[in-house]
Amino acid sequence: MEKVNTLYVQMFGNYQIRYNGYPLTGGKIRDTQFTGLMQMLFHHVSGGVARDCLEDALLGDRDVENRHQALQTIVYKAKKKLKNMGLPEENYIVLEKGVYFWTSQIPVVEDAAVFDDFFNRAELSEEKEEKLTLYLEACYTYQGEFLPMHTAVLWASAEARRYRKQFCICAERAAEILREKEDWVRLEELGRYASGIVPYSDWESLTMEALIKRGRIEEARKLYADTVDGYLNEQGVYPSAKMMDMMEKLGNQIRHSYEVLDHIQKGLTENQEDILGGYQCSYPVFCGIYHMIGRMMERGGQSVYLMLCTLVDSKDNPMKEGKRLEETSVRLGEAIQMSIRHGDIINQYGNGQFLILLVNTTREDCEIVKKRINQKFMMGRQRIHVQYHVNNVICTI
Repeated sequence: MEKVNTLYVQMFGNYQIRYNGYPLTGGKIRDTQFTGLMQMLFHHVSGGVARDCLEDALLGDRDVENRHQALQTIVYKAKKKLKNMGLPEENYIVLEKGVYFWTSQIPVVEDAAVFDDFFNRAELSEEKEEKLTLYLEACYTYQGEFLPMHTAVLWASAEARRYRKQFCICAERAAEILREKEDWVRLEELGRYASGIVPYSDWESLTMEALIKRGRIEEARKLYADTVDGYLNEQGVYPSAKMMDMMEKLGNQIRHSYEVLDHIQKGLTENQEDILGGYQCSYPVFCGIYHMIGRMMERGGQSVYLMLCTLVDSKDNPMKEGKRLEETSVRLGEAIQMSIRHGDIINQYGNGQFLILLVNTTREDCEIVKKRINQKFMMGRQRIHVQYHVNNVICTI
């Protein structure tokens, strides 16, 4: 419950000021200097902000004849805006010995300060249950990047890095205690929350660990595949080595309950409805198939080729980002799918790149596959085209 006549300031995830349950709004609340002034005062409500620091932050390198006077003008206008926004009439901003303070007559509760309090108390506590509670409170107080719309502001950017680092410390130490307690429910909650707040930072491994410990095997399998595909499709990169190692170790722990062979085989059988073209799979599955084919080649004498398809522009430079790349990648994926056989394997390696395993084929057949893909992919006079690289798969044993 929020206290009456108290300002609540949100810095994490979004910047917002609430008073008596309602957001404070004003005609020109988005004014850069006003916003910057209030953010600094609210964030340093206990110690204030030195006049020189405010001048540097709000005036920058502007050619201002009297910087003190210019800052006084900004403060004067800010006081008028605050009154128009609905705050009780006070001398909101006070100057004492060269330091500007927010008035003590209107208390301020800032989420970043609350986070700092939880974090510091957790670090000092010697009682494990209390440490866990405080670390978790800190984690759930952190609802996103510190002032995410102000990353170009030096002080805000520095604070954002500090809070992100402290959030990671809180999550890791809370997870360690939850493992000791075998509290897999709260570990799953923490993992899902951390993955949403700080995406693509390996937190999915906490969720998967908890799912496996709770026996929710199919959910763990799906999370494994979705996570790897998400890293590749959304970021165009692999998960970190730490993440891949963790997923591999956890994946090896997956065990099914006792079943008869018929039921197992039924679960393994692929749904044949509407299956066209090659077999599309995630990168971990693709790796496993590649390894298996490498082993089988010793006895079968098969000829297998690995093809890399890369989208390039008119100057043969790989396309790396943008909406056009995403749309063209979808089209290329469809063209590849329809140009290879049922027994060939395809994986979207990243934005604008696809891997294909062509099984029981020849170098000449690879050229035919290239032509098929181009025929289905190229449209009119488009300048974007596909660059191909082909290697022979060598027996691994």
